Amino acid sequence: MQGRVSPRLQEKSDEQKTSCGSKRKRLSDDLKDQVSKKETEVLPVEDIGCRSDLETGCNNGDARVVSDSMRVTMTLRDFDTLYLRFVQEEEKRCHKPKDDVHISNGSENNNGNACDGHAKRCTRRPDLKAISELLNSKKNLYSKKIGHLPGINVGHQFSSRAAMVAVGLHGQCLRGIDYTGESSKVEEFRSQKITLPVIQPKKREIMLPVAVSIVLSGQYEDDVDKSEEVEYTGEGGNDLLGNKCQVKDQVMCRGNLALKNNIDQGLPVRVIRGHKCGVGGHQRKIYTYDGLYKVDHYREERGASGFNVFKYHLTRITDQPKLVTNQVDFARKKVSKGHSELNGLVCTDISGGEEKIRIAATNVCDVPPIAPSVAENVSIPPNAPGCNCKGKCTNAEKCSCARLNGNDFPYVHDDGGRLGEPRDVVFECGPNCCCGLSCLNRRSQQGLNYELEVYRTKDKGWAVRSRDFIPSGAPVCEYSGILRKSDELDNVSENDYIFDIDCLQTMRGIGGRERRFRNVSIPSSNNAKKRDDHISESGPEFCIDAGTSGNVARFINHSCEPNLYVQCVLSSHHDARLARVVLFAADNIFPMKELTYDYGYQLDSVVGPDGKIKEFPCYCGAANCRKRLY
Repeated sequence: MQGRVSPRLQEKSDEQKTSCGSKRKRLSDDLKDQVSKKETEVLPVEDIGCRSDLETGCNNGDARVVSDSMRVTMTLRDFDTLYLRFVQEEEKRCHKPKDDVHISNGSENNNGNACDGHAKRCTRRPDLKAISELLNSKKNLYSKKIGHLPGINVGHQFSSRAAMVAVGLHGQCLRGIDYTGESSKVEEFRSQKITLPVIQPKKREIMLPVAVSIVLSGQYEDDVDKSEEVEYTGEGGNDLLGNKCQVKDQVMCRGNLALKNNIDQGLPVRVIRGHKCGVGGHQRKIYTYDGLYKVDHYREERGASGFNVFKYHLTRITDQPKLVTNQVDFARKKVSKGHSELNGLVCTDISGGEEKIRIAATNVCDVPPIAPSVAENVSIPPNAPGCNCKGKCTNAEKCSCARLNGNDFPYVHDDGGRLGEPRDVVFECGPNCCCGLSCLNRRSQQGLNYELEVYRTKDKGWAVRSRDFIPSGAPVCEYSGILRKSDELDNVSENDYIFDIDCLQTMRGIGGRERRFRNVSIPSSNNAKKRDDHISESGPEFCIDAGTSGNVARFINHSCEPNLYVQCVLSSHHDARLARVVLFAADNIFPMKELTYDYGYQLDSVVGPDGKIKEFPCYCGAANCRKRLY
């Protein structure tokens, strides 16, 4: 039987192989304050939005057509990859050690610095470096545009302001008002019908600057958010680094002037709301696109702190998808706690206590998952030699585990540890390593770090989602079950929970499998090399059978546009035939989003008992769905 495997190139459509962002260069943000005039073609505002490449036929001369949602996803992945790269570069620059981390009494160095007295000053804005690199390489998606953007639907969430800059939803990392000035070109596009009274001529003079988007994030004490209606305070004059309160009068220039010009010309703005999610020390802010709002009118008045501010009244345009976010409060107010109880809770922990974080189920549970096990005829290799690092591994030049990973550490010190990029295989520290259990290079061995929930869907059966935010590159869970020899299951046709351990095949690109970004070599004897050559050509020798027992990973569904990816990991031993299979976040995954990965089935590879090829439809619903699972 054909089992689940690492993704194959032949199974991927062209648009999924190559990141294909817009080639247009981002316009300058060096904006002038004065009003200027520009004659441009203006579409009726009920048609403002964006036409996709499919509608316009504009795909930069590339014969391959990429869906708008996939272009957005791939641009965000490019940004995340750059961000993690710059985080890692800053770590090397700021904490380059003379020796491995150690403290004289033998205890661990909790802050992870190699040598506190020699640490250089860090620049803690790798997000800005990533944006700069993205703009310089012309991989940013959209320039300043009025209206909806293709591939960014109402309700789309972002993990940071920099991520919004990457796709062009909001082009300011700090300011709440994004606008286009005299040196920028105004672009307006056609999409779904939007009802908004406005002057209808095909051409008219646009008074610049004009606003394209605003962010409501609780930075101004005079803001009033009523969801469908907003009293938005203009920019400037508040103490952003202190108590957020107003400390001087606002001036009618820049973004304030742009919003005024939107009123005069009937131009809408995109509204993004920033909310805190998570609890305790795990809180972070996420940003949600809530659609287009009309800027009705404004007034100047004395604010709560006694200084003059501009108040803009915005009304949400009708005939848009329903709002999914709550109102935004001033940042100094206390954040209300969310409900701890789940609707329809039927099982508090389907793992039976095997995981360090309980996994709830919100429907009738079947047999609860149990701990991983090994078939009697499978022998686990002995523990491999380990590194001699003390405390935490930080010196890639001296750590033997880092040398196995291409003379570098695979994980980045961010959000508890994130994998910088997918690899053929990740070598983690193991039982014979001298470093502590909190070493970053043991990241996937630390169990569940996110609150997962198994729930029932209408079309796909069981599914899994997270109640926590999961950053890209974070390990989510391991695929666990009974470790078996693959030839034992050749005649089994009804078990859909078989996962072939194809680490060697992936490393060598056999069977159309997709090679990863980092080449590594596995230490082995001559006999092992001959064995590996034979095995890699003939197919995976071992597999994980989660049909009768397994963990939460067996409930995760397939998608042709997944937000998880499969990563082989070696920790206790170096036998790639028996590598651990771990699912990592491919994207920033927001709370209550379904977790999915590509099952990697080869088409026409599943044969029934009657010898006929079996076909199974795909129900993932992705824009680039391949229509068949196998």
